[in-house]
Amino acid sequence: MNMFSIIHKSTDGVSRTGMLHLPHGTVRTPVFMPVGTSATVKAVSKDALEEIGFEIILANTYHLFLRPGADLIQEAGGLHGFSTWQNNFLTDSGGFQVFSLAKLRKITEEGVAFQSHIDGSRHLFTPENVVETQVKFNSDIQMQLDVCTGWGVERKEAQRALAITTAWARRALDSWKRARECGYGGFLFPIVQGNFFEDLRKESAQFVSSLETAGIAIGGLSVGEPSGQFAHFLQHTMQFLPEEKPKYVMGIGTPEYILEAVADGVDMFDCVLPTRNARNGSYFTHDGMLSIKQERFARDFSPIDSECDCKVCRTYSRAYLRHLFKEQEILSAMLSSYHNLYFLHHMMTSVRNAIEENRFLKYKRDFLARFTAGNVR
Repeated sequence: MNMFSIIHKSTDGVSRTGMLHLPHGTVRTPVFMPVGTSATVKAVSKDALEEIGFEIILANTYHLFLRPGADLIQEAGGLHGFSTWQNNFLTDSGGFQVFSLAKLRKITEEGVAFQSHIDGSRHLFTPENVVETQVKFNSDIQMQLDVCTGWGVERKEAQRALAITTAWARRALDSWKRARECGYGGFLFPIVQGNFFEDLRKESAQFVSSLETAGIAIGGLSVGEPSGQFAHFLQHTMQFLPEEKPKYVMGIGTPEYILEAVADGVDMFDCVLPTRNARNGSYFTHDGMLSIKQERFARDFSPIDSECDCKVCRTYSRAYLRHLFKEQEILSAMLSSYHNLYFLHHMMTSVRNAIEENRFLKYKRDFLARFTAGNVR
């Protein structure tokens, strides 16, 4: 079950480039994956995503299960037929969304009983029916149902969450194997949990490494912990995971966190932050984040980032983009989202080039020294 090829291992660390071989085409790694919660990346068309060069995006099982429903999506030809995005889809299990609905859900060994945030209707997610739902979506990569715990929880709660996640991984894998026997072509990733306890992280990492799956996801990080704790527990977790499998850290989307993960040997990342920030008027630049709402840009006719060659920076001025934002024009969200995704995609291309030229650590150091200085003019 080899869906991943390592292309090059850097000589200046443990970063590597690779290739995911998926049902809807290959994906170059390390890769940032835009989040398309409802089978669409907010304010960005699938044509724009293709134009930028993305090879895989995310969709959210919880939201699509509630609306429009898995059966309708299956009838339309899966997520690819429904959305007409013909590259790859990774779908999460909905576990994190259920985690965030603390007042509307109850976790048992059977699964998660929850109320819809839309209409209050009651539902049950189990490891089995979450796999079955993602099969109906025809996901290229799907996640197991897991229990995510936040920063600062007591050890007892973390142990219980890990025990349930471990049991659910076995059940999800059995369900996925049955689906494969019936012709489903997608892959299942189990998820490492264990909160911020080193022994629990080790236990979980060693367990998921023993499973016959093509890749591994690392969950329960970037949930409110200090950045130093993120780096420590990511490094701690990675040492117990097999080199030959692709690793996916869930929910990171800043250059600082992405470059830290690449330096630790991680291959895949996703986050809503680039497009969410964009809708709030915050643009990525090589010199840090630029808030377009500032008065000083009212008569600034230069591009957002003079070193970016995206169509937004080639075409529009800061003054015009500020005007769009202040007027709450829909085009503001479209252009800012395009730019932020282009910026990260271009950064990942530069990352892969740096790895293959054995200079990634220097690239990381130089990029972050400039980006974190925040000298946006």
